[in-house]
Amino acid sequence: MAPTDKKDAESTQRAIQSRIERRDAKAGPESPDEDKPAVQAGLVKQPTELPAQHIDKPGREHELELAPRFLAEGYAGSGKLEGMAAIVTGGDSGIGRAVAVLFAREGADVAIVHLPGEQADADATLAHIEAEGRRALSIAGDVKDPAFCKRAVDKVAKAFGRLDVLVNNAAFQMHAAKLEDLTDAHIRETFETNILGYMFMARAALPHMQRGASIINCGSETGIFGNPKLLDYSSTKGAIHAFTMSLASNLLDRGIRVNCVAPGPVWTPLNPSDKPAHKVAEFGKDSDMRRPAQPEEISPAFVFLASPVTASYVNGIVLPVMGGPRG
Repeated sequence: MAPTDKKDAESTQRAIQSRIERRDAKAGPESPDEDKPAVQAGLVKQPTELPAQHIDKPGREHELELAPRFLAEGYAGSGKLEGMAAIVTGGDSGIGRAVAVLFAREGADVAIVHLPGEQADADATLAHIEAEGRRALSIAGDVKDPAFCKRAVDKVAKAFGRLDVLVNNAAFQMHAAKLEDLTDAHIRETFETNILGYMFMARAALPHMQRGASIINCGSETGIFGNPKLLDYSSTKGAIHAFTMSLASNLLDRGIRVNCVAPGPVWTPLNPSDKPAHKVAEFGKDSDMRRPAQPEEISPAFVFLASPVTASYVNGIVLPVMGGPRG
């Protein structure tokens, strides 16, 4: 473009300004976001109204008044994980359950790790894995315990004869208004579950993994943007993102890929067991889509990262699945 003098630039900019201002005046005042309907961008219309419900920790899916959607009925498997074996921690409910079902649909045998008190949810997940025609295994325990992690991984490798994919998804979240409100026990529970548990599971899994295997960690938008009421949780999610990139470089020469999915708000038992009921009813409405995701909208990202067919050259990424730039 040819250079212009100051007067020409000012005239041009003011003409642009005038044109936009006329359009704005014609359109009238913009409706606030809270008056806009939630965005539906998929094949299935997802729920937009959430129950004002609070449930006890650790959060059981069968107790939710609105059942999270995890079946992804429009998703057709194509053998992307055929013959493989996977472990999903926190696989009894939420994102973990949705991932376990899609992994099975893609041809993998799937083991889920869960807390002992969540057996009812785990049994439901097992039934859905088996309905996809794959072998299923449920192991109860706590990923904070490194000895349990080793026993669980060894049991899966023995049962399935191999281990190809580890999904670290188990998490603890509990809000606190101030740093001073976080007790030592609260901080330890969050860090030991969310980052140490991931490290313990990965360490236990690696001796069983061959070239072409992968590890997928579940991060969060809070690990990118932070959250003033989730100081400890956000910190662990940021640590998970850094752990992902560091381990990806560390394992690259062994042909084992490591990646991370960072979801925005998702309707799972995690938040109804954290927030008071009136805030649960508003969960996700401040996101770009003005609603939370359903687990079935997140799980395909895990399939993409797990499959050597789709992600053989994808390593060390933190993949945001947040419904928009701001989550």
